[in-house]
Amino acid sequence: MGKHNWINRIGYLALSALLLMPAGCAGQAEERSQAGIEAAPEEEPAEMEAAPEEETASPAKPEEEGNAKPPLLQQTDWEDFFGGINGSAVVYEPAENRYRIYNQEAAMTRRSPCSTFKIISSLLALESGVVDPDRSVRTWSGEIFWNEDWNRDIGFDEAFGTSCVWYFRQVIDEIGRERMQDGLDKLQYGNRDISDWEGRLNTNNRNPALTGFWIESSLKISPKEQTEVMERIFESGSGYSRETIGRLMQVMLLPESEETGILIYGKTGMGKAAGITVDAWYTGFAECAGRRVYFCVHLDETADAEVTSSKAREIAVKILEETLLSPKVIYINHIQNTI
Repeated sequence: MGKHNWINRIGYLALSALLLMPAGCAGQAEERSQAGIEAAPEEEPAEMEAAPEEETASPAKPEEEGNAKPPLLQQTDWEDFFGGINGSAVVYEPAENRYRIYNQEAAMTRRSPCSTFKIISSLLALESGVVDPDRSVRTWSGEIFWNEDWNRDIGFDEAFGTSCVWYFRQVIDEIGRERMQDGLDKLQYGNRDISDWEGRLNTNNRNPALTGFWIESSLKISPKEQTEVMERIFESGSGYSRETIGRLMQVMLLPESEETGILIYGKTGMGKAAGITVDAWYTGFAECAGRRVYFCVHLDETADAEVTSSKAREIAVKILEETLLSPKVIYINHIQNTI
């Protein structure tokens, strides 16, 4: 067999192997199942929240994280994914120590975390024992809330999935100010300001069961900082227990992400003022073929456009598909062109 025939044969075998790989990043779904991590329920829209005051975050990654070189900030054109909606997106790739950023000014601006903070309150509650996920049902007060899914006794998994504010208001009160402040300091979470513990600065809602420092109040964080906090939680060596991280991943998993070829773990958040969405978030991390990236999409108020947390999630999925799947597609095309 001639030299060129052997080259063609090798290229054909490589292409065949790639095409036979499962769409969901080979082996990941099976490994997740064996680890006991199940799909989380699809969440409902988050609580109604008031308009935020803007605050600019530091653009640099903290020196104490120990990077030998400063991270690369790469401006990326993801405008088409946003379809005219105002907002920003950040993807941090630890292996390359690189941030890919769309709309850098907005990505550095601190806003209320809204329901994305449930990642943090869940982390601290699980780690401290305030929440035992196997005995986590809390009794509904009987008060009728705008979200029907909250009007019942509810456990941790469902409370996270439906973004139940009254449940996490109780959890945060039991974590307490001191442990909460220590937790935010360790995570270097935005401005770390929990001074408005009860959430009285939130003029959109006076119900103490539905207000707090994380809901259009004193605590603020930027989209870029969100990705950094996600890395501090989920990167190996974070110091949090394996059980805590596993359970948190379980409730954060986006079930339909397996169909896209990657596993996505995240949490939405949404804030409204006068019936208009002024903040919509989706943040977390994604994995494919042993590669992990941390991401955040934030949407701002936009005239004549539908701004929702589900839209932020939709945009994030598209960005993650481009980030994690495109190199594989390019490699397949390269092999095809050599055969």
